[in-house]
Amino acid sequence: MTRAWVRELAGWLGAAAVSLVTAGEVASSARADLLFRDGDSMVVAMLARSLLSGEPLDWAMSSVLFLPESAAFTALDAAVPVDASGLFAISAVVNLLALYGAIRLTAGRARAGMAPVAWSVLALAVFGVLAMTDVSASREALDLASLQLTTTYYSATVVAAVLTIGIVRRMIDSRALMAWPSIGLGVVALVSTLSNPLYAVWATIPLVTLLAIASVSTGLRSRAPVIIAVLLAGTTLGFLSRIPLAAWITKTGVDYIQPGQWHESIDYYGRLVGERMQSPLGVIGLLIAAALIVAAVVRTVRAGDPGSRLVAAMAWVAPVMVVVGAVMLGTHAARYLQPFAFAPVLALVAAPHPLRVGDRVRRPVAAMVGVLLLVAGGLSIPRLADAATRPDADLACVTDWVDASGRTGAGPFWTVRLPKLHLADPSQLVQVDHQLNAYAWLVDRTDFAVGEVSFLVEDSQTVPWDPPQAVLPERVVDCGRYSILDLGTETLPLGPQRS
Repeated sequence: MTRAWVRELAGWLGAAAVSLVTAGEVASSARADLLFRDGDSMVVAMLARSLLSGEPLDWAMSSVLFLPESAAFTALDAAVPVDASGLFAISAVVNLLALYGAIRLTAGRARAGMAPVAWSVLALAVFGVLAMTDVSASREALDLASLQLTTTYYSATVVAAVLTIGIVRRMIDSRALMAWPSIGLGVVALVSTLSNPLYAVWATIPLVTLLAIASVSTGLRSRAPVIIAVLLAGTTLGFLSRIPLAAWITKTGVDYIQPGQWHESIDYYGRLVGERMQSPLGVIGLLIAAALIVAAVVRTVRAGDPGSRLVAAMAWVAPVMVVVGAVMLGTHAARYLQPFAFAPVLALVAAPHPLRVGDRVRRPVAAMVGVLLLVAGGLSIPRLADAATRPDADLACVTDWVDASGRTGAGPFWTVRLPKLHLADPSQLVQVDHQLNAYAWLVDRTDFAVGEVSFLVEDSQTVPWDPPQAVLPERVVDCGRYSILDLGTETLPLGPQRS
C-alpha cells in the first residue's frame, strides 16, 4: 500500500514537471499569442471575471459553453493573486495535469506485471513533445496538441474524452458492474455534452461503436450494453440540458454542418497538413502521431484482454472517425481534429507492461529520470513566468488611456478583446463590426446597453470603418499596433445586435 502511494505521488510529480517544461516551451514560442493574446482565448477569463463581479449576466456564447473551463478558471482567479496572463500560464499547467489524471485512469489499476504510472507519465511526455512541435502563431494551423494549454480550445472536452475512456476501461476490467463507475460515466457524459457537443463526436460515437463490436466478439455481452446505455443516456441528457440555456447559445452545432462543402473541407485540411510539413518540427510531430497510430493498431490486434483492446482501438479509431466525419460534414476548423493529437498517446497505456530489465537497472534509471524531470520542471518556472509577465507597451497604452478617459468606446472583435480583458471596467470597450453594429459573440450583451460610444480602437486587421454617420476624430492616439480615434464630445450610436 505504501509503495503504491509513493509511486502515484512520484507519477504526479513527474507529470507536474512535464507540464511545466511543456508550458514553458510553448509559452516561449510563437504559440504564446494563442495562450496570452488571442481574441478567442479571452472568453473564459472574461466570463470568470463576470461571474466574480456579481453583476447580472447576459452572455452570447457559441455552441460551446466552456462550463468546466470557466469553473476552473474562476476558482484560480479567486484563489491566486495574479493578473490574467499569469492565470493563463497557471491554467496551461493545470490543463496538462488534468490530462495526466485522465491518462492515469485509462492506464488501469496498479497490479503485478504492470507499470501504469510510469507509462502514464511517458504518455504525457510524448503529448508534451507533440505540443512543443507546434510552432505556428495561427489558431487555424494543424498544431493541435498545444491547444490543450489554452483555456478556450476545448481543453476540458479533451480531458473528458480521455476520462470517459478510462472509466469504461475500469468498468470492463472489473468483474462486475458497480454503481459508482456507472454514475461517474453518466455524469461526465452529461456535463461534457452540455458544455460542448463535440464530446459526443470525440468520445460517445467511437466508444459506442467499439463497444457494440466488442459485445458480439468478446465476453462483454452482458456488460457492454449497460455501458452503452449509460453513455448514451448521459450524452442525451447533456443535449437536453442545453435547452434551458438556449438564450446564451447564439450558434448551435447544426450551424457548423455543411455536408455540401466536403470537397472544400478536403482541400482545407489538406492545405493545413501541407503547411505543417513545411516546418521540420511539424514533420516530426506528424511522424510521432503516425507512429503512435501504427502502434495502436498493432496493440489492438495483440491485446490480451478486452480493456487493453478497447483503449488501443480508441487510440486510432477515434482520430480516423473524427477526421472522416469532419470532412463529410464539410467543416473548416483545425481544432475539431484534436483527437488526432490526444488519442494516439493512449496506445502507450493500453497495456502498460514494465520494461524487461532488472531492478538493479530499472530503479536507478527511474530515479535519475525523475530527478532530471524535476530539475527541468523547476528551471521552466522562471521561463513560463517571464512569458506571462512580458511587458506589452501597446496594450498598456490603450488600457491606461481608456481607464483614464472614463468614457465608453468600441472596436472590432479581434482588436478589442485583449484590451477589454485588461481594463479596470471591461464594459468601457464594446465589440462592434465595421458598421458599428453590436457584435454579440462571446461577450456579455449587457455591454450594449450604453447605446453610443465616443472613441474607436483599431489596429492593422481592422476593416475600414463605415459608421452610420460621418464623424471626424478630434485626435488620433498612437498606441503602437493600436490606434485610438478620439471623437471628443461627439458620439456614434450602436447599431442592432448581430452575431
